[in-house]
Amino acid sequence: MAANTNTDLMSTIVSLCKRRGFIFQSSEIYGGLNSCWDYGPLGVELKRNVKDAWWRSMVTNRRDVAGIDASILMHPKVWEASGHLAGFSDPLVDCKKCKERFRADHLENLDKCPKPKCGGELTDVRKFNLMFKTFMGAVEDNTATVYLRPETAQGIFVNFLNVQQASRLKPPFGIAQIGKSFRNEITPGNFTFRTREFEQMELQFFVPPSEDAKWYEYWFNARRQWYQDYGIKSENLRMRDHEKDEMAHYAKSCVDVEYKFPFGWSELEGIANRTDYDLKQHTEFSGKDLKYFDDESKTHYFPYVIEPSAGADRATLAFLVDAYDVEGEGKDERVVLRFHPALAPIKVAVLPLVKRDGMPEMGEKIYQDLLDHSIKSFYDHASSIGRRYARQDEAGTPFCVTVDGQSTEDQTVTLRERDSREQYRVPANGLVDLINKKMRESMVR
Repeated sequence: MAANTNTDLMSTIVSLCKRRGFIFQSSEIYGGLNSCWDYGPLGVELKRNVKDAWWRSMVTNRRDVAGIDASILMHPKVWEASGHLAGFSDPLVDCKKCKERFRADHLENLDKCPKPKCGGELTDVRKFNLMFKTFMGAVEDNTATVYLRPETAQGIFVNFLNVQQASRLKPPFGIAQIGKSFRNEITPGNFTFRTREFEQMELQFFVPPSEDAKWYEYWFNARRQWYQDYGIKSENLRMRDHEKDEMAHYAKSCVDVEYKFPFGWSELEGIANRTDYDLKQHTEFSGKDLKYFDDESKTHYFPYVIEPSAGADRATLAFLVDAYDVEGEGKDERVVLRFHPALAPIKVAVLPLVKRDGMPEMGEKIYQDLLDHSIKSFYDHASSIGRRYARQDEAGTPFCVTVDGQSTEDQTVTLRERDSREQYRVPANGLVDLINKKMRESMVR
């Protein structure tokens, strides 16, 4: 059953994230820094697993996609060509009374402050560029200005020919990248959903112009299915087509994969048909011809681009929220994170029943064997076995191994499964193979 609803649920999850080491407020001992978050021991494993699952689906398991890791700092003309210098801005208003800033397009009334206890007069709307500016080198002047990238896509576009020629791929093919981006958001918020520093998982899929509709539909379906394959409930996902006034001027079509967060339906990922705009722009501004030459037809053309662009932080938050569950009431209440095994931060917890009679020693040996086989595990011998099970349920650990008195006699252990709480005896020396088998069976192809 659901633990809470709306604001209460979000507050509960934020509290759990800190208590269990998923996510901490950045610079907390100094009072924190607005919209900046640090991933703790469990959080960094969860986010890494989300990124690995995306990379496996989008790159490793495909023959038509190559990867890249482009620089965060790029030549300033990249952002002139892409349109970010001139047009990457949000409408901003300030409250003259409380000094808060708001995005004008998020307000219903532009006459007064939306904060109930303020109601002050708002300034006129002005444009606010979202790019972070810095300087390269020893002198801080206009000739040394560079920007922290606001998206990873441009690093792919400027390397289009490099990757195409090095990998000998031809359209339709894709270039994928996972990396940090930075946007000086006016109103960040909703925990890790909207932040100024974030990580993107992007694919630019280059297709012959005549095949754009087919591949747009393909990625529309494939990306929705990916979230469901890794455990997101179908009723918490929807696809929302952009209205004409929402789309970038160069986009032919665009759809958002949205998740029903406690704070409402919000975007996880955008899938856009960017047409040939980007390669044409970089050809014009760089002087380098980025057309693809088709050997069969002996023609040069600019491929169209289908872009599935996902947020690693948003996806991680969605998987965390969707996994959260509470069973029972009162003394019987159990908080459990029902992560897909491939995403779970810890795969196995090793728990000696008591700290004597050879059980800790056997537990340590099993724990080390799991680690030696690259199975992320955790060893815990403190407090009652029931409390230790509860801690692992709250961390989303799919399997617990209990070493008890029988274990030292016949070399078997109890394997407990998180979701069903089913327990059964298995040979200790076959544990690694059994866990690997269960993990393989859970993997999405």
